[in-house]
Amino acid sequence: MAEMTEANAPQIVSPANGTEVAQTALDAGHATTNGDDQEAADGGDQGGETIFQLTVNLPHEPKKIQIMVSSQEAIHDIRQSIIELPGTFQYSCFHLEHKGQRINDFIQLSEVAGLTADSELTLIQDPYTEKEARLHVVRVREIIGAAGDRTDTLHGILSGTSLHDSVTLAAQSANTTSDVHSVMGYDFNSAGALSTLLPQSQEPSPKTVKSIAVSPWNPPPYHLRQKGHLLYLLLTTNEGEQHQITAHVSGFYVNKSSNSKFDPFPRPAPKHHSAHSLLTLIEDLSTSFDTSFKKLLEANNTKEPLASFQITNATPSSPWIVPSTSSPLVTHQSDITRTQESYLIAGIENAETLRDWNEEFQSTRELPKENVHDRVFRERLTSKLFADYNDAAARGAVLVARGEVAPLNPTEGRDAQIFVYNNVFFSFGADGVGTFASEGGDEAARVATGKDVMGVRMVNQLDIDGLFTPGTVVVDYLGKRIVGQSIVPGIFKQRDPGENQIDYGAVDGKDVVADNEQFIPVFEKLSKSLKVKKHAVWDKDGKRHELEGSVETKGLLGTDGRKYVLDLYRVTPLDISWMEEFGTAISSPETENGESSYPHRMTVLRPELVEAYWKNKMRDWVNGELALRKQKDPSDATKEIEEKKFEESTENDNDSSKEVKENGTTEENSTEVAKTADQDKDRIDISNFQFSLNPDAFSGQVPQTDVEKEELEKDEQDVKLACEFLRQTVIPELIHDLKEGDVGYPMDGQSFSRLLHKRGINIRYLGKIAQLSDGKKLETVHNLAVQEMVSRAFKHIASKYLRYLPIPLTGGCIAHLLNCLLGTGFNAKPKAEIDLSLVDLYPEADLSFKNVTPETLKAEIEGQILRRYQYTIDPNWTAGIKHVQLLREIALKLGLQLEMKDYRFSTSQAVSAEAPAAVNESAPKENGVNGQTTSSKKKKKTRDGSPAAAAPVVQRHTFNPDDILNVVPIIKEASPRSSLAEEALEAGRISILQGQKKLGQELLLESLSLHEQIYGIVHPEVARVYNTLSMLYYQLEEKEAAIELARKAVIVSERTLGVDNAETLLSYLNLGLFCHGGGESKLALSYIKHALDLWKIIYGANHPDSITTLNNAAVMLQHLKDFHESRLWFEASLNVCEENYGKNSINAATLLFQLAQALALDHDPKAAVNRMRESYNIFLNELGANDKNTKEAESWLEQLTQNAVSIAKHARDVQARRTRAGIRVSPRVTLGQTHPQPQVGQTAEASSGRDPLHARSLDSRTIDELVRFIEGTDQKTKPKKRPGRSNPKRRGGSTVAAS
Repeated sequence: MAEMTEANAPQIVSPANGTEVAQTALDAGHATTNGDDQEAADGGDQGGETIFQLTVNLPHEPKKIQIMVSSQEAIHDIRQSIIELPGTFQYSCFHLEHKGQRINDFIQLSEVAGLTADSELTLIQDPYTEKEARLHVVRVREIIGAAGDRTDTLHGILSGTSLHDSVTLAAQSANTTSDVHSVMGYDFNSAGALSTLLPQSQEPSPKTVKSIAVSPWNPPPYHLRQKGHLLYLLLTTNEGEQHQITAHVSGFYVNKSSNSKFDPFPRPAPKHHSAHSLLTLIEDLSTSFDTSFKKLLEANNTKEPLASFQITNATPSSPWIVPSTSSPLVTHQSDITRTQESYLIAGIENAETLRDWNEEFQSTRELPKENVHDRVFRERLTSKLFADYNDAAARGAVLVARGEVAPLNPTEGRDAQIFVYNNVFFSFGADGVGTFASEGGDEAARVATGKDVMGVRMVNQLDIDGLFTPGTVVVDYLGKRIVGQSIVPGIFKQRDPGENQIDYGAVDGKDVVADNEQFIPVFEKLSKSLKVKKHAVWDKDGKRHELEGSVETKGLLGTDGRKYVLDLYRVTPLDISWMEEFGTAISSPETENGESSYPHRMTVLRPELVEAYWKNKMRDWVNGELALRKQKDPSDATKEIEEKKFEESTENDNDSSKEVKENGTTEENSTEVAKTADQDKDRIDISNFQFSLNPDAFSGQVPQTDVEKEELEKDEQDVKLACEFLRQTVIPELIHDLKEGDVGYPMDGQSFSRLLHKRGINIRYLGKIAQLSDGKKLETVHNLAVQEMVSRAFKHIASKYLRYLPIPLTGGCIAHLLNCLLGTGFNAKPKAEIDLSLVDLYPEADLSFKNVTPETLKAEIEGQILRRYQYTIDPNWTAGIKHVQLLREIALKLGLQLEMKDYRFSTSQAVSAEAPAAVNESAPKENGVNGQTTSSKKKKKTRDGSPAAAAPVVQRHTFNPDDILNVVPIIKEASPRSSLAEEALEAGRISILQGQKKLGQELLLESLSLHEQIYGIVHPEVARVYNTLSMLYYQLEEKEAAIELARKAVIVSERTLGVDNAETLLSYLNLGLFCHGGGESKLALSYIKHALDLWKIIYGANHPDSITTLNNAAVMLQHLKDFHESRLWFEASLNVCEENYGKNSINAATLLFQLAQALALDHDPKAAVNRMRESYNIFLNELGANDKNTKEAESWLEQLTQNAVSIAKHARDVQARRTRAGIRVSPRVTLGQTHPQPQVGQTAEASSGRDPLHARSLDSRTIDELVRFIEGTDQKTKPKKRPGRSNPKRRGGSTVAAS
């Protein structure tokens, strides 16, 4: 990354421009910023860019507007800025003129002849075309709020929703009085309420018109199309008047047609109304429109714009808990235009535009990437293209799964059928034709498709010139795995006799091996990047072939002349240690698919592990070289120390920078140790280091000569060592880090899986991790591992029953399986509820799920865990189930959207279930379920025969089929990340760490601008960069900027990752922390309360990382002078600590130290002395009498005892000084200081860029100083900046900001 700073620094936009670019995106209200804004990056160094105010003359009121523009901006972006301003909403079909000359929309402002800063442009309205008229109608419907709700076939109920506005609104209404805050009387031990996951019902937006739709008279007949008639519309105003409207090339006018008579010509005066814009025409026709439209705009302005921006470049997150069908949040309204929208958007001839996905992918990859501007344009296009393709492929996959698409080969078996829809080729992730028979059949095929997507993503990220991949998406939906690929030209071509279907790699199993020399250069680059060794393979005749990649990785020369790489599921070697241990290696004795044998042979190492092993080998090699130099020249000894220090620091930097990245190898990884060596080129030439692994080791290759055998044995030994590295180094290191509390803890299955993958550990090692996680400190890890194994086992079992089940019967199947797992406390013998009339329609349906009982399901789950994780689960595991948490894991893995209600997991719960529902205002359905609706509603429901009204009376099971409201597809895709945006971010980070604050901030702003331009504003990567930058700005004391970025991080995380995703929770905690830093402690506490409520649903109570959160809240309460409440939060923090780490841990001692201070402030000097004594005793026993912490505690204990009276007297004034002093980020939580949370698996020090080696003492003030501090008498002397207090192992305080 350092090279980027030097090479590209002159091309980086100044911070003003970075802000401008970001601001333009926000002001404009569309997801991507100006494409050509980035010209600034190239032109900046010639001083070519200027920013100025441009005046635009309009044909109607307000006659003139002024907008801020850049000379490098494209005219079409200026148009976009104009139409998004409230005064100019009505324009959509126009061009701009300068001095009477029409300006081309696709040139830059700087290319307009004679244009200067004080020039004026004129907006000229154009005649409409049919397409322009259609899009104008769509746009006006959106603007005036007449578009109604849409039923999306892919994204599900309330997809892309955000709770931020609801949480903030609730906080503001709760915090109206001065002495009330939202956490007063908070119950730390209550169960999580599912209503936390739903937004509050808000007032419906003001209605501006009753309806606006395409008229039944549409489209115009031929003779009228000749006269310029484009569309006919039907408008019903709020006054109840109906108007038939003609869209003409000249604009819109009211015509003389009625529902029964066709006369599309203008009405005569005085009833004649016409306007160029439909918006203006509606204003003329409806007297109430103007008032209601203004109210609508005001209502929209109160909402956070980010929460309503369209999500264009990412898949919106679909919540697993959704409101009931009767909730105002999801009311289904009558809207005739909903069915007409596809016509309005795409036109009558073109209901579905077919795109040549493959050609788009490959031509985008061939775009130039010479300079920053080229790269921005190319990466931005790539991001949009992948998003469009993923969306189209997922929609097609759902239709295939639901049986809506006819197969190309209907005579084949179900799993062998293939489909083409919307130019995407679909097949099932099952072994329909026996390709994987020797590897594990359907199980192996399923794994291979998932690994293939990961391999394609890695190749896309590497971006090797001349090597192409097909667009690839894997969709899991209702038990089926469907693979969607773009159609590679030539893949279906019938080859001549003797010609291979594949040009490089294995053909027809491994019997024939092709090695077309054209592929060698590109495969060589690929293999070098992936640490794959060039090696020999042998075909069935024993002929030797030298291949650059695995024999399974295939090269195909497309008919377009491009070289495609296919089947990337074996880019890393087999995990032979696992295979030999559990009997799936080729050399293992043949077992008859025993109960406990692993289900397939596709057990490969993760790319992250190969990368970590490469770094490890490189480090050993560097140290070896240094030792040799040292022998030759002893003066180099000091250099060696410097070298090693640099290496460690580089590693730390890289760790923190990659916390926020997706799984998969990164380019930065491979340069990490290279940087070390580059520090002194005379000393070590890194190119001498060679390391690669043979991916075909242990895969059944048969060498012919002794030399070949020896060579293969050496390769196999290398692979064995890599497997040993995983088992003996990587896994124990992870366990150690979690045990010592050095890293952020995982909270749920998703964050746990990401942590394992980041470390290079496969999910199949969950059993091993559960075995190693013994003892109190690792109880959290053990429970999470077991919960994850159970939920994954359940997913496989449910998929088996759902795979061929007709769609209308799936709800009954899912509900029954959930009852057998989670509902046995309520009904020990659940029976499947199926609509018998539906069963008769599907006589061939396999209804074997009806026979599942809790006992058979338990045995099946135990069997799956034994096979997949080689772990024997405790026979009483069902007793330890966390019901809500396990339900959430299952719902997320299967894509379930469940109704928000009070699920009864036990009979005792049923009695007391009514109480919590009544207080959940944001959960309308709970009221319905528990009979708490108003009497009129209740009567109405009973009349309608609604099952919801009857449910409380006859509820026999925890779940019934009606609770499963929807199932959304789970999508795995292969889009690469933007290397350019990450380079700028990394360069900014490094600059700040090196003390170059100004340059660092410029680079960070540039990185933010690049992220927003390339990904669009609502995207998970953008959420992560918002989060990272908010942390950095907070540390740079830029608090307002930190709050704003943290708020954006929350909203974008909620909308793209999920309202209850672990990253969203951390974003809420950081937002709370920054709000407190900015002086809004009450609002901060509301965000922390919401985060704790989320925690109860995601993990349950008492998560180890919540110690820090409870501490932070306690400190905030002290700032609000609520000393008693603060003390309760410190005590709660201590309780969680003692539960997770034991009463005599150093963590507990530190918390006791803090609690003693809090008690002193709460007028309880006696308890303060007792707590300080406990703290001192633990420090004394654990660290010894000479440790700084022990001495500090001793000193405080003595003085607290002596000065108890004085402390009590002055305690209430403690806030005055502290509030003025602000808060500092330090790696310890002590009195008056708060801390950001680390991301899962991230070390505190890595995230803050601190040196963890220098431990700090607890609190260097004496008791007298504290008294003076409380009294405010030390204000005049500038306090000496104290080092933070730290014992780096302490869980509660060593947590510093996530990045």
